[in-house]
Amino acid sequence: MYARSIQAPGDKSFLLLGPRGTGKSMWIRSQFPEAIYIDLLESAVYTELLAAPGRLEDKIPARHRGWVVIDEVQKVPALLDEVHRLIERRQIRFGLTGSSARKLRQRGVNLLAGRALSLTMHPLTRAELGDAFELKHSLQFGQLPSVYVEPNPRAFLATYVQTYLREEVQQEGLTRNLAAFARFLESISFSQGQLLNVAAVARDCHVERKVVEDYVTILEDLLIGVRIPPFQRRAKRRITAHPKFYFFDVGVYRAIRPRGPLDTPEEIDGPAFETLLMQELRAHIAYGDLGYQLYYWRTQLGLEVDFVLYGERGLHAFEVKRAARLRSGDYDGLRAFAHDYPAATLTIAYGGTKRFTEGSIDVVPFEVLVTELPERLTRAFPTEPPP
Repeated sequence: MYARSIQAPGDKSFLLLGPRGTGKSMWIRSQFPEAIYIDLLESAVYTELLAAPGRLEDKIPARHRGWVVIDEVQKVPALLDEVHRLIERRQIRFGLTGSSARKLRQRGVNLLAGRALSLTMHPLTRAELGDAFELKHSLQFGQLPSVYVEPNPRAFLATYVQTYLREEVQQEGLTRNLAAFARFLESISFSQGQLLNVAAVARDCHVERKVVEDYVTILEDLLIGVRIPPFQRRAKRRITAHPKFYFFDVGVYRAIRPRGPLDTPEEIDGPAFETLLMQELRAHIAYGDLGYQLYYWRTQLGLEVDFVLYGERGLHAFEVKRAARLRSGDYDGLRAFAHDYPAATLTIAYGGTKRFTEGSIDVVPFEVLVTELPERLTRAFPTEPPP
């Protein structure tokens, strides 16, 4: 097991959300080896508690003062009412895991409002992989723990996608038309790292626009799709208002994205570089409790910055280029952003090997940047708080 950066939350109950395969179960077992463990993926346990959620208390001895872990709690969301009651009545500490937020929304509102912390597990980071990290491998297969130990990571990812279709979408009844949803997955994979055009995706997979909007929400609820909003604070120019879309892991994106004989490497590898940086940024923001929000920036004239982080610690702008050599136009987005936000730190991560500066822009080899991210994001920089 890789040492994870996420921190156990002391003595307070918590809900740990994360996509399937990110290592939630293994982490929580390692952190709480003496806990009473209730696994809702076990069919007998699932059937029993689905029929009578109140039986949860019967599984906890009266004198138990340790932790109780419930794995995949979203499968029986009514258990959250029992968890809430037992926290209040018996001061029991719960560690809950879930790979879908869809069924927990209504049931979990009261539970999470002060009675339990909310945590998120992401794929492995460069820092967590340590000496095992290989940039080429991560760009091809992503950073789910299994792809770094499986002898055939490509086959694992294909099975992973099929499992989500079968178990999470079909069995949970999230959509009645699995064939249309499969077409949608392929169609939206072409939007990786792009502005999300719901109407275009709907036309491509021959369904109504409202259906695609529902499908995108399903991906977000399953924690495998991410919409990144535009950064618009104190804008000095007209800014695009649509979000950008990403699958949460570069290996999952590649497993879903069809590849035809006329596809160029740039069409697939470019989004792969962006996705890997995006998932690293999301993980470090979550694990470090840094208070950043993740955005992108794009003007209506097409000037763009791939990622913008804003918070009390500062304002950071990151541009990603897969090429080993940069052209003069590659700096235009960051320069325009710096004109509007002069206090921002500016970074280009690229496919070359030399580090240098171009004016106020730090140009860093991609692998160096992902190695430095934890230290970069914990440093505080002065910034002008937008109104």
